[in-house]
Amino acid sequence: MTVPLTMDIHHILKRLPHRYPMLLVDRVVNLEKDVRIQAIKNVTFNEPFFMGHFPHRPVMPGVLILEAMAQTSALLSFASMDVDPGDDMVVYFVGVDDARFKRPVEPGDQLLIESRCERVKGGIYRYNVTATVAGELAARADVMCTMRKIDKT
Repeated sequence: MTVPLTMDIHHILKRLPHRYPMLLVDRVVNLEKDVRIQAIKNVTFNEPFFMGHFPHRPVMPGVLILEAMAQTSALLSFASMDVDPGDDMVVYFVGVDDARFKRPVEPGDQLLIESRCERVKGGIYRYNVTATVAGELAARADVMCTMRKIDKT
């Protein structure tokens, strides 16, 4: 498999099982296999979570920022393993450590998510991930993922 250095939404849809409203990566702008990935999440007012979080001051929930970080890391996992996932493979988010949120993420912001592979051990991938808006740190965390084949029955 040839790993593209960038990915548009069509490449991402082939590699992640998520769909609207849970697909939280819009574009990969840089990928270094086994090392790091940079991806973009465009935050728009049309997203359904803004209706209730919070109506008077819309803020992207921190757990969804973490999910965007995990999805970005999953894309790096697939690329690093030279695996083009099918319907029988899924990446599970298995842990998060040292999560910190430094600024609110609001409609109109563009999250730049950078995930760096720290280690792979026993099928568990550990990534150090940051999310920035206009160069300002919005969140950071250590994220762990694993890949599993699933029974499609």
